Amino acid sequence: MSNQNNSRNYAIGLTVLSALGRLVPHAPNVTPLGGSCLFAGSRIAGPLAYALPLVVMLATDPIVGAAAGGHSGYTSTSPVIYASFLISVWIGRRVVSNVTGMRVGLAAFLCSLQFFLLTNFAMWFSASRSAVPFYTPNFAGLVSCYAAALPFWGRTLAGDLFFSAALFGMYAWLSQRVATAENRVAV
Repeated sequence: MSNQNNSRNYAIGLTVLSALGRLVPHAPNVTPLGGSCLFAGSRIAGPLAYALPLVVMLATDPIVGAAAGGHSGYTSTSPVIYASFLISVWIGRRVVSNVTGMRVGLAAFLCSLQFFLLTNFAMWFSASRSAVPFYTPNFAGLVSCYAAALPFWGRTLAGDLFFSAALFGMYAWLSQRVATAENRVAV
């Protein structure tokens, strides 16, 4: 198996394993999924980078929902959540094509920020139009929603930074080990 094939297999394996990490007990909003999407965008070519995190989300949402209290796992905001994770894959493609610690950190920050902005807008929109509105359907209600979500954004950002660093670090370590082993065999 060539080094390039190993690298692709490692990238796919790390993406799937990290995305499945959302099934492991964790603090609210501190999951490897954001980092997994960023990593997939950076390291997996073609539509597979988008498909892997999406398939994992679709497959695990019912499990996560059942563990959280018996609902299906899919909500009115699920399409926005999925779209946000796909944007994170896109950010990985654009920002982390050349991996440096600064680029990975910046990309993880951007992923967390767009997730916060998009998903909380969707939450406000949905909650302000329900039968018993939780937020008022105006700018003050939107600001209130974002303010209430700030602690969760801090956790999301911490998780995205940590898991992005871990994924890119493990990938570099595995790739280097394989290259070293192939060089020993070739000599």
